[in-house]
Amino acid sequence: MKLDVQYFARYREALGLDGERIEGEFVSIAALRERLLQRDGVWAVLAEQNIMCARNQELCSLDEPLFDGDEVAFFPTVTGG
Repeated sequence: MKLDVQYFARYREALGLDGERIEGEFVSIAALRERLLQRDGVWAVLAEQNIMCARNQELCSLDEPLFDGDEVAFFPTVTGG
């Protein structure tokens, strides 16, 4: 399975990376995130409880299943006032 993974806002800044192509077997976005967290260091930024994600440009939950060729995006929640 090949996935295109995009990082936005402060995740992009912390990781120094806009996106990447990842190969592996992932049943869900949560499984993908767990694999990314195993990289340690700055990757811990993706462990935030309120992380938002999208699959193929549609907001979804971490439980969303993944399929070959999907695009996944991670971005922080936006607060304002």
